[in-house]
Amino acid sequence: MREVTFAATQMACSNNPKDNIDQAVNLIEQAAKKGANVILIQELFEHQYFCKDQKEEFFNLAVPFKDNPTINLMSKVAKEKNVVLPVSFFEKANKAYFNSAAMIDSDGTILGKYRKSHIPDGPGYQEKFYFNPGNTGFKVWDTKFCKIGLGICWDQWFPEAARIMALQGAEVLLYPTAIGGEPDDDFDSSDMWQKAMIGHSATNQIPVVASNRIGTEKGIEISNFFYGRSFVTDYTGNIVAEGSRDKEEILLATVDLDKAESLRRVWGNFRDRRTDLYKTLLDLDGSEL
Repeated sequence: MREVTFAATQMACSNNPKDNIDQAVNLIEQAAKKGANVILIQELFEHQYFCKDQKEEFFNLAVPFKDNPTINLMSKVAKEKNVVLPVSFFEKANKAYFNSAAMIDSDGTILGKYRKSHIPDGPGYQEKFYFNPGNTGFKVWDTKFCKIGLGICWDQWFPEAARIMALQGAEVLLYPTAIGGEPDDDFDSSDMWQKAMIGHSATNQIPVVASNRIGTEKGIEISNFFYGRSFVTDYTGNIVAEGSRDKEEILLATVDLDKAESLRRVWGNFRDRRTDLYKTLLDLDGSEL
């Protein structure tokens, strides 16, 4: 039996980066005190979600990966609390800009970074203005507690990404997120958002952890609210911990990863894959290659 306790957190962000970072550290410390081994903080938690608007000034928020002050701080916190911490950040790399996440092991080692692969573009979520498409490919890190696959927000809608990380050996999928209302529509996507990731959990027999922000954030031209509902699934797709829409919370769930591996072995999803029939996935219009 190999049990790992995962924590999803959610919080509102202010216009004060120091306050946001301090609050994230506070949530991490609380989660660690409650027994969490792997703790997920939401996407771009250092700032309010600036992608609501297209403003050149927001590029000044980007910081390089190397010697990144927030990542270095979180490295110290991870080591002190003996927890694994994925850390979302806005990355500047020469002339390129990425929506990235660093993976920090429980001894404080910064294992590397992942750059968001799928970049959305729409009212209230104008990320293509700021971010280059990620060029790291999908990555899995072998941490003290488990092998972790990480996607960032819009990545969570793509089953191909989840399957690739599972094939690479991921034992859990983590998704830091910033999602909420649709400024031009009254549509509530929160159920659909959860179901997409529940599908990844069920079809790969793997736990999923998603951390979303909460609160209403006023932009320059567009304002938006973020609907929380952060959650953790077990390895069968059941939600075993779920947050509210509007409260700061820490959600904890313990999953037996040996049982998950046992189910994958007998269920047959990976045994019965037909890679010879999947070439159509490589073409945008579904035509034969």
